Amino acid sequence: MNNIFIGLGVAGNFAGHLEQAGEAADFLQVKTAEAEQPKAIFPFYVPSENLGEYQFLSTYPLSHSEIRFPNDADNLQIEPEIALICDIHYSHGKVTALLPTHFAAYNDCSIRRPNARKICEKKNWGEKSKGISANWLPLDHFNNGGVLDDFHIACFHKRHGVMNEYGIDSPAVGYSYFHQKLLDWIIERMNNQPDEGPMNNIAALLEATNYPKQAIISIGATRYTDFGEHNFLQMGDTSIVAVYNAKRYTHSQIAEMAEKEQFERDISALVQKVI
Repeated sequence: MNNIFIGLGVAGNFAGHLEQAGEAADFLQVKTAEAEQPKAIFPFYVPSENLGEYQFLSTYPLSHSEIRFPNDADNLQIEPEIALICDIHYSHGKVTALLPTHFAAYNDCSIRRPNARKICEKKNWGEKSKGISANWLPLDHFNNGGVLDDFHIACFHKRHGVMNEYGIDSPAVGYSYFHQKLLDWIIERMNNQPDEGPMNNIAALLEATNYPKQAIISIGATRYTDFGEHNFLQMGDTSIVAVYNAKRYTHSQIAEMAEKEQFERDISALVQKVI
């Protein structure tokens, strides 16, 4: 993929994550049609020169191997997610379809800033502030019964050689919104999300980027273990996110691979050192 894609994330698509992350209060004013509906989408990468106060979003933030520690924050958490790599179709300046072609392990690494006005202010603090696996796995389709339905998301943290479970091992189908329901909701938000509260107007960002043909969309972070909820990243730590076929591998096999930091080729794994 070239760098002419937009990077978007889904907030609040896994029950309980926002509460654990201390971010539920950010969304109290955001009205949703259903209780389990995600709260918003947010930009993490917008390659444009016309972003005004959001120009920081034009810095390419993704890395396959490192996380650069922010200068002005110390409460940094791994956010284990699945990212969808999508083609975007438009008609008359409106998004008409999202077609996911691949998926990958993703770390929506975030600063817990309780006073941030917008979600995006916690997300892109420069190069290497996010992570995506170099191993993108092809999607047959993104409907019920597709390959992704068998996959799980696991997350580990290492410090001084000691490994802990950071995220609760979660099935992809455990997302609140998934398949076409999720895509339809994201398309609606891309076209209509207002610039209010913690949200950005995504349609304006798409226009500023000359309607990019592709998007990387992280579809929401899983819940933390007790360790993950209470332990923040430090320099020298290692963050590991693995998206694996649970019909092929057990969780303990994935944990063994994480311990060695060597994964089979049919696993989308992301191992990042905090620098």
